[in-house]
Amino acid sequence: MNRPMPTLLNSHIVDHHAVITLCADDGLDDFKGHFQTFALLPGVSQIDWAVHFARHYFNDMPSEFGGMDVIKFQQPILPNSTIVLTLDWVAEKQKLQFNFSSVTPENETVIHSSGKISMGNKA
Repeated sequence: MNRPMPTLLNSHIVDHHAVITLCADDGLDDFKGHFQTFALLPGVSQIDWAVHFARHYFNDMPSEFGGMDVIKFQQPILPNSTIVLTLDWVAEKQKLQFNFSSVTPENETVIHSSGKISMGNKA
């Protein structure tokens, strides 16, 4: 499935750690229909984006989705927000840790969501 992704503004990758700055463009399909009067980025889109960028930057990460745990959605991501996606691939545990954050005009960090995603076949 080819659907538009957020605009990539910057990325810094070192080994299995990535810090990716994105713009959650208001025209993305992800914002359509979640709430009619208050557009926000659905949690499923946040998880999809985390896995998408991890697969792109971490070549040794398995492609199979194995489940999630410790997922927290704390603050909404609104259209046209600049957000920072931090990814850590922990190969020995086959876990992808993610965190979406942003910085307020007052220079305070806001955590939007975080969690751990298991990757790889557990059979």
